[in-house]
Amino acid sequence: MANFESFYKELKEQESEDSVLTSAQQIDRLLKPGSTYLNLNPFEVLQIDPDTDIEAAKKKYKKLSLLVHPDKNPDDRERADKAFDIVKKAVRQMEEPIELNRCKDCYTEAKARLAIVMSEKRRKLKKEGKEEKIEEDDPAGYKKALWIAVSKVFADREKKKRMLEERANEEKLAEKRKLAEEFAKNYEESRDERSGSWRNFQAKKAKKEDKGKTLRGAAFKPPKTKLFK
Repeated sequence: MANFESFYKELKEQESEDSVLTSAQQIDRLLKPGSTYLNLNPFEVLQIDPDTDIEAAKKKYKKLSLLVHPDKNPDDRERADKAFDIVKKAVRQMEEPIELNRCKDCYTEAKARLAIVMSEKRRKLKKEGKEEKIEEDDPAGYKKALWIAVSKVFADREKKKRMLEERANEEKLAEKRKLAEEFAKNYEESRDERSGSWRNFQAKKAKKEDKGKTLRGAAFKPPKTKLFK
């Protein structure tokens, strides 16, 4: 949690400085250490609220894409290219209804998680006989806590997705190995059968040829005749 809060503080300070939306600052924001999971959230990438309509999102995308475009940043072209791809992916997520709903669902889940955390904090304070006032009761405190919760939901879902993909790939590889082993086994068995059949055929053929040779090579013996006295 401490790492998230520290990252949040640093991020918001950077966003405050980004009010002029300079190219270098936006590239740094999108590529800074720890931004991999943050960039899964298109609203975070485009710096808009989750209830922003698609037209407003496209306008924000246009501004950001112009700022981070590789042609505008020739001295930092490689990083600009990566930042541009991140921004482009974000607006595509916004344009795809299913993907957009999935992202909004992350906020719904995050709010539910946060509500449980807040309830648990109040319960603990009440049990200790203290005032049931928590940090999240303040709008700024709630916004920070929600940002942390949303970031975790996106990260958790991505990790789960990768885990399922890895498991599916492992199962496919295992199935391929199994089929290869079965094929090799069946091939060996059929080869033994083919070899056995060929040997039997050769043996029968040789026996037949030997019998023919015996009949052809045997001396003719006329039948014995009885002599009459």
